[in-house]
Amino acid sequence: MPLVKIEIVKGHSEEYKHTLMDALHQAMVTILQTPEGDRYQRLYEVEEQYFKRAPSKTNKFVLIEVNLFPGRSKEIKRNLIFEIVRLLGEKLEIAPSDIFIVLHDPHLDNWGQRGDQVSELGVTYKVQ
Repeated sequence: MPLVKIEIVKGHSEEYKHTLMDALHQAMVTILQTPEGDRYQRLYEVEEQYFKRAPSKTNKFVLIEVNLFPGRSKEIKRNLIFEIVRLLGEKLEIAPSDIFIVLHDPHLDNWGQRGDQVSELGVTYKVQ
């Protein structure tokens, strides 16, 4: 159940935004084997004057944060980052230098669902 937060500069088309979100979900399905319907994404558009970044970054610059259940190996995380960058380059021509990704994997005690800590719910998921 990855939770994905995406931040971009305001002004992109609806098609661009949907393609961006679809590509990120595709990477989760391919690399993490996330079920197709298990999709939790938020897209934030920030006005240009409030989206401060290095001068070398373009208007396609994207910040991506992914919260994952813990336990994925360094290799799986590397593969996820690679796949996200590959798909965004292929589908939206975003340069790798315009993609910044942070993966978080907080302990299941820090996840809440149905009024309980996920660690207490007996949630199981495939860890690679």
